[in-house]
Amino acid sequence: MKELQRQLLELDRKGYKAYEKIKGTYYFHNFTFHVDHVQKDPYAPPSRVRIVYDRHTLDLDEEVDKTNARRIGTIDFFAYLVGTYLRKTGQNKQFIIDMPGQEILDRTAVVLKEKTLEVRLSIPLPAKGRTILGKKAMALLTKQLPTLAFEAIESYRKEDLEKQLLLVDEQVTIRSYLEKNECIAFIANGAILPRESGVSNRPLSKVKAIPFQSPPSFERDIPLPNGKTIRGMVLPKGIHLIVGGGYHGKSTLLQALERGVYNHRSEDGREYVITTEKAVKIRAEDGRKVTKVDISPFISQLPNKQDTTSFTTENASGSTSQAANIMESIEAGANCLLIDEDTSATNFMIRDARMDALVKKEPITPFIDQVEALYRDHGISTVLVIGGAGDYFDVADHVLLMDEYIPKDVTKEVKEIVASYPNKRTSCSETSFRTIGKRKIDPETFRFHGKQKIRTKGKNTILYGKEMIDLSSLEQLMDPSQTNAIAQMLRLIGKWSEELTMQEVLRKLTLFIEKEGIDALSPFEGHPGDMAMPRMLEVALSINRFRRLKIRD
Repeated sequence: MKELQRQLLELDRKGYKAYEKIKGTYYFHNFTFHVDHVQKDPYAPPSRVRIVYDRHTLDLDEEVDKTNARRIGTIDFFAYLVGTYLRKTGQNKQFIIDMPGQEILDRTAVVLKEKTLEVRLSIPLPAKGRTILGKKAMALLTKQLPTLAFEAIESYRKEDLEKQLLLVDEQVTIRSYLEKNECIAFIANGAILPRESGVSNRPLSKVKAIPFQSPPSFERDIPLPNGKTIRGMVLPKGIHLIVGGGYHGKSTLLQALERGVYNHRSEDGREYVITTEKAVKIRAEDGRKVTKVDISPFISQLPNKQDTTSFTTENASGSTSQAANIMESIEAGANCLLIDEDTSATNFMIRDARMDALVKKEPITPFIDQVEALYRDHGISTVLVIGGAGDYFDVADHVLLMDEYIPKDVTKEVKEIVASYPNKRTSCSETSFRTIGKRKIDPETFRFHGKQKIRTKGKNTILYGKEMIDLSSLEQLMDPSQTNAIAQMLRLIGKWSEELTMQEVLRKLTLFIEKEGIDALSPFEGHPGDMAMPRMLEVALSINRFRRLKIRD
């Protein structure tokens, strides 16, 4: 520490680039401090540093990372702990950490190694104009930093960490139960699904919220570790409708299932909402680019004779974009589609008997006519929010009616309605849902020629050179740090020489990260403390939204 103090005093009032001299390792009383990267300019991205602790001094035994899920839970715990401390003390502008949200993600803000715990921060080093403020920097790094290191980390309660890891174990157990029992989702009784506002991911207060209660016919007890059980609603594989009046909680239930692909922290309200990890939210997306996608199961015989088995457009309509979104998701490995009619193209979802009678040359095969074949031939389930299209009663395996946020099983009643009111529309589905094509991606798509940069803007935008990739429709992308990781994955693909199918690309990325770690994605100097692991499904959907995408025939 004294060496760092001496250097900073010597640098006082010198040019900003002289800060480069503090790069290195410094030993404090209870941690090691590494300055990995020093910003070259006060207006450049902040400097990157690490605080490294001995695991033994923090009482972090082998139990905290004996499974990958526990390792991720521990990383999330400490990142959230430090971020909360910085916000509470008002130091989140001097010391910046990639603060977790409600979802528990594998992120690079904290690294758990065999003998150490590493906390990664960004620090804007003090300056006046482009002149070093050495005394202020000394106070920041040799006084405030040790206080942060002690109060935020070493004072943590071991029982709080154990509580989070037990929750993670329970979530893993529920996921395993769903997989073994051919189910796609679980929602525990008592879960709080509504959020406090449309722009907040925090739960609505328990005073205002109506706790979730499963219909008896869907209730099951799931065994948990330590001999406990948890009771709630289990959705088997198949075709499920969520119906009900406006403002009764249909979309709220679907949104909880969307986010249930991730584990959630305690007191989120949805910590026991668990959805199969390969469920994908599907919506219409007017204006997006589509590149050589086989949308023929839904759209064919276009008036201009355009081939829909390898369909390309610069400006997709609502129906063509939704068809492409489904086919791309299946190609990437999706096993469950989550669809809300509010964000769907009407002509893609349904066509009634009267329109059938009038329009004889319709190129669209609506989703209602393919949803059964999709499940029968490919095992892909669907959960669909419907408020105004009773024709879907014919194809549903189960129907849930949301009544003031309480679901009721009305499947039997729906079957009686179907028998009493026969559907007069004519189905235009084929007998089977065709095999999903395997497009080969040309790595030239992501290759730079000359100096170009990859940047991200928040959660929804990647700037790949001069091209913008719009991810705003990917509703299951939760964190800007996931977008940072996706951007670097695209850069990595550009270094490959072979043409690979989408599944092969995703598999190669997965193996690379399993072997090298998320850190290896970053080309930057110093630690990459601002990345979090996305699902490979979101990586695939991001690739498909790149307007420069090239597919080899």
